[in-house]
Amino acid sequence: MIEEKYMQRCIQLALKGKGKVAPNPMVGCVIVYKNNIIGEGFHSQYGGAHAEVNAIDSVLDKTLLPLSTVYVSLEPCAHFGKTPPCANLLIAHKVKKVVIGCVDTFSKVAGKGIALLKAAGMDVEIGILEQDCRDLNRAFFTFHEKIRPYIILKWAETANGYMAGERKQISGNNAQLLLHKWRSEEQAFLIGTYTLMQDNPQLNSRHFSHKNPIRIVIDFDLKSEGKNLHFLDNKQATVILNRHKNETINTIQYVKIDNKEPQTIVNALYHIDIHSVVIEGGKQLLESFINAKLVDEYRVFTSTKNTFIDGLKAPKFKAQLKQTIVLGEDILNIYFK
Repeated sequence: MIEEKYMQRCIQLALKGKGKVAPNPMVGCVIVYKNNIIGEGFHSQYGGAHAEVNAIDSVLDKTLLPLSTVYVSLEPCAHFGKTPPCANLLIAHKVKKVVIGCVDTFSKVAGKGIALLKAAGMDVEIGILEQDCRDLNRAFFTFHEKIRPYIILKWAETANGYMAGERKQISGNNAQLLLHKWRSEEQAFLIGTYTLMQDNPQLNSRHFSHKNPIRIVIDFDLKSEGKNLHFLDNKQATVILNRHKNETINTIQYVKIDNKEPQTIVNALYHIDIHSVVIEGGKQLLESFINAKLVDEYRVFTSTKNTFIDGLKAPKFKAQLKQTIVLGEDILNIYFK
């Protein structure tokens, strides 16, 4: 129970890096001496110091490290990336024991960090709150294990099960604010051509923070070219999936695809290092991913106020309900596959 308590604290710390460290994983670290936490840290910024580095830096008396236990939610890295290997750092400080939440399945780590620690004679324990630690980085693990981005479908529907059409807004202000929070946290948002041309969305997080996602559109025939659209304003990174060209102009990256099949789309996104994507398209696009069995998570806003007489029926799917949140006049249900 004590080990789970400290690992839970690692998870809490790791979440402070949400939306700031992608495509790296969120990681938290706690250093304990005689049942007292003497150091804490988390990975706070992509390209910045890792959790273990920040935790060790926070320890005032470094002479206690050889007598301490380090708890970390993810296996310490063993390779030189933007920072030196964390496994080497723990070895250099001769920490007594390392307790790890889950193994890092990224090919450059994948047990190598654990092997280094054990070879140095350290006591290593693995698998404390393992599933919770994996759930923390569902997108990261999906990208490296399934060789594709983590895919989230999001839509709003009326109390009687219809989706909006012709720019009718279903959700209230609380739901809209949460959506903008997601845009500051998730790596990318994707829409289809119809949504692009009909709604001219900005797909930014203007109501929450200044960190915007990568915007992606499936514009197979480049119908957007020459149009006065927010997607072409060069205010944030933008990807246009199309059948004509591979080209980068300012912040816009044109990526050529052979067809509009979901598997083709996710393959293209994988190759440009998109680890997670929220699909905010229309019914046809959403259902194409459902039918292709390429969905990891559903986020569905249901209005308790608005009803339509007719229109497009919301998609049907099978998944496990994980969380329900009441947002004023809307109910958000989150489902995991």
